[in-house]
Amino acid sequence: MSDSADTKLISVDFEIFGHVQGVCFRMYTEKEALQLGLVGWVKNTYSGTVVGQVQGPTELVNEMKVWLSKEGSPSSRITRASFSNPRTIEKLELSGFKTRF
Repeated sequence: MSDSADTKLISVDFEIFGHVQGVCFRMYTEKEALQLGLVGWVKNTYSGTVVGQVQGPTELVNEMKVWLSKEGSPSSRITRASFSNPRTIEKLELSGFKTRF
């Protein structure tokens, strides 16, 4: 039995819309990603959204996508989550999960 499907690494960009700034969204995103063992980054935009990139095993990245689109930080109100540029990667291109400014 092959488990290569589980170990396939992917990278995906995200943008989260709604009331997601000033509500510790980036801090919670970083915490959630680190708990899942994912790497990437997150930052606020001037237009009031939160953008970032997440990389890791497909299954865990999919879990993170659900968290980003449904849960977020306790006081955030997510209206829409957009995921783009999904791609398979040979190895993680980033290390750790950081908040960018």
